[in-house]
Amino acid sequence: MIEIVPARPFHVGTIARRLRAIDRLECFVAGHTPKQALRLGLTASSIVWTATVDGRPEAMFGACPISTLEGRGRAWLLMTEEAERHQKTLVRLGWRYTQALHGHYPILENHVHARNHRAIRWLARLGYAVGAVDVIEGEPMRPFVRYSLS
Repeated sequence: MIEIVPARPFHVGTIARRLRAIDRLECFVAGHTPKQALRLGLTASSIVWTATVDGRPEAMFGACPISTLEGRGRAWLLMTEEAERHQKTLVRLGWRYTQALHGHYPILENHVHARNHRAIRWLARLGYAVGAVDVIEGEPMRPFVRYSLS
């Protein structure tokens, strides 16, 4: 059973140790280890949750400010293979939590690795526009953005 709970510091280690390879690569492109990225996401985000599967933390997601003046936030999600196995449920829940993120930021944006095909499909299903490839730190990354409908 998947449950979404407020993210807590003790969730970081268990998720970081089991992070999907593509998520680890995205962390490194941003200049962080998985543990650093999750800690930064937890402390810098104005809104952040953990997805648990049968009580075990398997993903963390949220949004941190890019520009409060412009209403822009950096949406992010890091997950384990176990969380990915529940992608249908996560997409369904994603609608609700994307709207909650938009309550803080009318514009949500970030980059996703060009080889992170499942995440790109997931973003598209949630209404994000995914752009063409940019090379960041030698890796092919694609920008994504979603504007609040209200």
